[in-house]
Amino acid sequence: MNTDVDNYFVNGCGRCDDYATPNCKVHLWTEGLSELRRIVLSCGLNEEAKWGMPCYTFQNKNVVMISAFKANASLSFFKGALLQDAEGLLQKAGENSQAARLFKFTTAQEVLDAESTLRAYIFEAIEVERVGLAVEFKKVSEFDIPAEFQKVMKDQPKIKAAFEALTPGRQRGYLLHFAQAKQSKTRESRIQKCLPKIFEGKGFNER
Repeated sequence: MNTDVDNYFVNGCGRCDDYATPNCKVHLWTEGLSELRRIVLSCGLNEEAKWGMPCYTFQNKNVVMISAFKANASLSFFKGALLQDAEGLLQKAGENSQAARLFKFTTAQEVLDAESTLRAYIFEAIEVERVGLAVEFKKVSEFDIPAEFQKVMKDQPKIKAAFEALTPGRQRGYLLHFAQAKQSKTRESRIQKCLPKIFEGKGFNER
């Protein structure tokens, strides 16, 4: 996985086989990513690589992250749900996203057009961290546990113990991943693939 921010903008995050190849998604949005980086840095945040991607922090707290995808690139606000978003620029990271909100773009001009608003949002996000606001997350007990995973935990007590030993955030990540599959066979497949990570105490997105 990439550990250098400058390298990210050249070779990508290192989380897939397209790393350091012409197929890496960062090459789809080069100019826009550059403009976005400029804007974020101008707001006084610290820049470092986390999860292979450029992450920007205030007093060691994650504020925003830059990411490149196939359909678009984005600026992700870790606690975007707490922002006012008067301009309506932000979208949920996913259907079940509770905290993160994304500004998505496909051209550098979109970034430039939104520059003043993005700066305002970033400063608001910094203030959220400065005063210590927190997103109210659903408790793990409020999530539905798929029947397929209930059966696995019942049949294999060691898996149940390992899952319960995970942090609430990691537990939520797995339950959402399992539940998003529409078919039982797909849920079963996802569960089996995740068991080694659960045993290791890792989250769904961790390597």
